[in-house]
Amino acid sequence: MDVLTLSLCSFMLFYVITIVWRTQKTRLRLPPGPTPLPIIGNLLQVSFALYKCYLKLSKQYGPIFTVWLGSKPVVALCGYTVIKEALINYSHQFSARGFLPISERMAEGYGIITTNGERWQQVRRFAVSTLRNFGMGKRSMEERVQEESRHLIKAIENIGGKVHNPHTVLGRAVNNVINLVVFGRRWDYDDKTMLKYISIINNLFNFLRRPLGVAYVAFDSLMKHLPGPHQKVFADCEHVKSFIREEIESHRRSLDPESPRDFIDCFLIQADKVTGHIQEAVPPIKWACAINAFPVVLQGTTLFPLLASALSDPQYWKWPYEFNPENFLDENGKFCSQEALIPFSAGKRICPGEGLARMEIFLFFTALLQKFSFQPANTTDTFNLDVLRRAIRKEGLSFNLRAIPRMKKMHGHTR
Repeated sequence: MDVLTLSLCSFMLFYVITIVWRTQKTRLRLPPGPTPLPIIGNLLQVSFALYKCYLKLSKQYGPIFTVWLGSKPVVALCGYTVIKEALINYSHQFSARGFLPISERMAEGYGIITTNGERWQQVRRFAVSTLRNFGMGKRSMEERVQEESRHLIKAIENIGGKVHNPHTVLGRAVNNVINLVVFGRRWDYDDKTMLKYISIINNLFNFLRRPLGVAYVAFDSLMKHLPGPHQKVFADCEHVKSFIREEIESHRRSLDPESPRDFIDCFLIQADKVTGHIQEAVPPIKWACAINAFPVVLQGTTLFPLLASALSDPQYWKWPYEFNPENFLDENGKFCSQEALIPFSAGKRICPGEGLARMEIFLFFTALLQKFSFQPANTTDTFNLDVLRRAIRKEGLSFNLRAIPRMKKMHGHTR
């Protein structure tokens, strides 16, 4: 063995020993968890998807445990009781957003998702107040959602009762509600531009959930310089951001401060009143409407509240892993609210679009049930929550339905 090879091996050995020593020293002050391997941490143990293995880990280490993404420790919070304690009871201490390399690269330090301090407070206050008082122009928020529900019903009618995946058409309807709010207009469900950008955003979310996305989080300083499919994901997202910037400039040219048409108009009017970063915070606003699950940071430690663990917490749900309406009924068969239902997170970082989303769910759901009777594609098909989640995440499963138009009754006769 020559001197160069020996020196290189010695350096690598020293490097690994240093990492192991630093990791073990840090582990002493963190909650328990699986023993991390040098360099890669717990990436193999968690199967690159924390939401899939939290049940096993929480049974072994308790509702608060630590996993390592490479050399970065992440403290997971499992179950509604723990998440409530952190995000609600101690909301001030847990309001700071943790560092997530992918969102930092996307938002470039602006927007409502990844920022902290005064910058975040300023943008969030505006977003919440604008969405709450969305009486823009002559159309209310409810009218915009109802308009899209009519297009959704028409699209399903055109399917003609054939077997289809409802996620496709529903996804386009949900996207158009955001378009109506942000841009003041909608796109046809077959519009090529709309389909292109929906595909890009879906690819981004799938990237976040897959091994390559987790590897990027763990080794961002290296991965951002390496070629691979992740670079195309970011390049495609730049096209979306460019499109949003063009929309902003178009709005700026036709802006009437006395009659704002949409969210962008309101943002531009506010930008004229406030100097500083607020104008540059506009491009990532659509990402804020679509992304909700992000880490928080406490005293330099990244914590990940696993909302899925609250939504299927057996301490709060009768049937935690099934889609069963009786989860929301009391012993007398009457509706009762569930405090563990926190799909929009909780505390100071709760999703600002929660009100819009709840309105959207109600109006879409009631409109569809009034028009259609939904049946599984096959009478033997059964779907639990895990199947539905995996289908939405495009993890090898799908669910197909038939939408059968309901018969109308007129003057005592069925038509």
